[in-house]
Amino acid sequence: MTAADAPLTVDWMVRQYGFDRSEVEGWVRDLHFNWPLSVKAITNTITQSRNNAIIGLLNMSDYRIEEETPLIAREKPDLLAAMNARRYTAVFSFIVAPEYRGTRLNYDMIMSIMPELKANYDFVFIPVLHRLKTHQYWQRWGAREFYRDADCVYYQLPLHA
Repeated sequence: MTAADAPLTVDWMVRQYGFDRSEVEGWVRDLHFNWPLSVKAITNTITQSRNNAIIGLLNMSDYRIEEETPLIAREKPDLLAAMNARRYTAVFSFIVAPEYRGTRLNYDMIMSIMPELKANYDFVFIPVLHRLKTHQYWQRWGAREFYRDADCVYYQLPLHA
């Protein structure tokens, strides 16, 4: 993906999560997207009159933990310092088209970047809003909760044993 995919990311996040468009545009503009590491999945077959339709987005970001949850700096400064001493990137958003949920698409998207993740980072930072259903998904991948606030549960997915 590239910065040219920013409007697509905004559209998908507004439709999927019901977020305010201007708020999402601000996040996409300000939260240090790692566009080269982000993944756009497309279908290469004609499906319901759509050829090369976008079927999934995995947006990665290099924003810091304290940008997502400033409260951690006050409540757990030692934990934050220890985490920030390591190399990490964040999952900003992971959206799959409804007709592809429950397939291998999520797995394939993550695995397509796993070699680069393992080569360049110690862990992946994953904030998940309380109301989303993806908590168990990330836990199955081995993500461990390290903090929570009123909005999210924050997970760390170790990349090295």
